[in-house]
Amino acid sequence: MWSFAGSLRPVAAASRPDLLAPPVAAALPAGDAVGVAEIDPALADTAAFCAHYGIAEADSANCVVVKGKRAGVVRFAACVVLATTRADVNGIVRRRLDVRSASFAPMDEAVALTGMECGGITPTGLPADWPVFVDAAVAAAPGVVVGAGIRGAKLFLPGSVLAALPAAEVIEGLGR
Repeated sequence: MWSFAGSLRPVAAASRPDLLAPPVAAALPAGDAVGVAEIDPALADTAAFCAHYGIAEADSANCVVVKGKRAGVVRFAACVVLATTRADVNGIVRRRLDVRSASFAPMDEAVALTGMECGGITPTGLPADWPVFVDAAVAAAPGVVVGAGIRGAKLFLPGSVLAALPAAEVIEGLGR
C-alpha cells in the first residue's frame, strides 16, 4: 500500500496510538487511509530520515508553524509543503493570514500550542482555529510522509487526506 515507504513497514495508524501525539490520535480520520511507522527519534529531521530509511524527499512533506501579527492580534497557521520546497512565508502565507509580517513560530511556542514534539509537528490535530495551508503538490500526491506528532514516528497518507482536513486550504505555489 505504501510503495514509497522505503525500508519502513507502516501499519494502520489507528492500531498504534502509542506512536501518535494525543491531539493527532484524536483527529485522525477513521479507516486505514493513514499508516504509521516507528522511527529512530534521532532521525526525525527530514534529510536524515529520508537518507536513512530510503525515502525520496519528494515523497516527504514538512509541516511548519507560522506566526504573524496585525494590530496587536497574533495569528498562527500551519503550512504543508514537499520537503523539496520551502513555504512562501513572506508572500502567500503573509497575505493569507492578513498580517504585516510572518515568520516561523519559535519552536518552544509551536510545541506548547500544538501538544506535539519538535520535529514531529503535523497538520492533523492542530488547534481548530488555525488555518492549514496545503501546497497543491502535496494535495495531489498519491502518498506523502509527515510527522506523527512525536519524533519517534511518521505518518503515511494520501495528500487528499491532508487537503480534506477541516481547516485546510489547498494553495497552488505555496511551496517554492
